[in-house]
Amino acid sequence: MSIKTTLQRTPLFATYEKYGAKVIDFGGWELPVQFSSILEEHEAVRKEAGLFDVSHMGEVLVEGKDAERYLNYLLTNDVTKLKVNQAQYTVMCYPDGGTVDDLIVYKLENEKFLLVINASNIVKDYDWMTQHVRGEVKLQNISKDVAQIAIQGPKAEAILQKVADTDLEDIGFFHFAPNVNVDGITEILVSRTGYTGEDGFELYLAADKGEALWNKLLDAGKVDGLRPCGLGARDTLRFEARLALYGQELTSNISPLEAGIGFVVKTNKERDFIGKEALTKQKEEGLKRKLVGIEVTGRGIPRHGYKVLSPSGEEVGYITSGTQSPSLKKSLGLALLSVEYAEVGTELKVEVRKKKVDAVVIKTPFYKRG
Repeated sequence: MSIKTTLQRTPLFATYEKYGAKVIDFGGWELPVQFSSILEEHEAVRKEAGLFDVSHMGEVLVEGKDAERYLNYLLTNDVTKLKVNQAQYTVMCYPDGGTVDDLIVYKLENEKFLLVINASNIVKDYDWMTQHVRGEVKLQNISKDVAQIAIQGPKAEAILQKVADTDLEDIGFFHFAPNVNVDGITEILVSRTGYTGEDGFELYLAADKGEALWNKLLDAGKVDGLRPCGLGARDTLRFEARLALYGQELTSNISPLEAGIGFVVKTNKERDFIGKEALTKQKEEGLKRKLVGIEVTGRGIPRHGYKVLSPSGEEVGYITSGTQSPSLKKSLGLALLSVEYAEVGTELKVEVRKKKVDAVVIKTPFYKRG
C-alpha cells in the first residue's frame, strides 16, 4: 500500500529517481539532499560544475505604474538604481529591523519586476507584500508556473554556451538575458547569479519545460564533469562563501545589519522604507551583536543552535550554521555574537554535546574563488 505524500514536489521530481537522488522533507518539499555524495557534488561545483533543481523557490511578479515606488518602500536596497535586465540582492524587513526575507529582484521592464523569494516563506512573503501595496500595483504569485535550474562552477559558462543561443560572456554578474533559447527550449531567463560562491547561472522557465532543460544540460555537460547536485552540497557551498540562509543567519529577530549584509541596506535613499528608522538607529548607535566566522580548533563540529561561550564560560552568542568544510577540511561555523567578542583572533568555546570545545574568531568568507 502506498502512502499518499502531502509534501510539495517540483516539476523535476520525476527525474530524481533516474539520477539516484536521496530525497528528504525540506520545509514541506520533497527534495534531493544528494545524488551521489555531498562531498563529490561539492567538489564538482568547486572544480567543474554542478546542476541544481531550485524550482521550490518562489516567484512573484510586480507590475504597474507605481511598481518601482512600491518596491522601494518594501525593500531595503535602492530599486531605483536598477536598469532593465539587471538584478539586485535585497531584503524585506519588519518595522523593528528584523528580516521578513532576503530575495533577488529582477527588473524585466520599466514597470515590471520579478521577485525571487525563499521557498519556506512564499505564503508569508506574499501576504506581507499584499498588506503593504501602495499605489497602482498588481501582484501575482507565479511560483507554481516556474521551474528554476542553477548551473554553477568554473565550467558552467562553457557547458551552457554549447546549447544557448546567446553570448553568455555578455551577461555580467547580477545581469540577465530574458529570452534565451537553449537547444530548442525557448523563453528562458538566464541570470548570472547563484548561491555557491562560484560563477554560474540561474535559469527560469515554464514549469512544464523544466525536466527537458535539466536533461539537455546534463547531456551537454557530461564530458565536462557536470553533476546533478542536491541540497546538501548547496548548503556547504553557500556556507563556505558566507551566503546567508533564511531561518539561520537571517530571521525575524536578526537584522540584515547584524547578519553582515549591510551593503543591501540603503538608509540614505530618499524615500522611506519599512524598517528604515530601526535600521538607521542600529547604524548610528552601533550593533550589539554581529555575525562572524569561527574555527573550532578542538574536537567537534559546530552545529546550528550550539552555544558560544567566553573563555570564562559566559554565553556570548550561538552558532547559526556550521559544518566540516569540504574545501578547507576545517571545522567552521557562523556565529551571532556580542560585538565585544566579534574581533578576529578572539578565543572562545563552543558547547558541543555538553563539552566546551576551543574555538577562535576568523575572517569570512571562508572560501573565495580564484
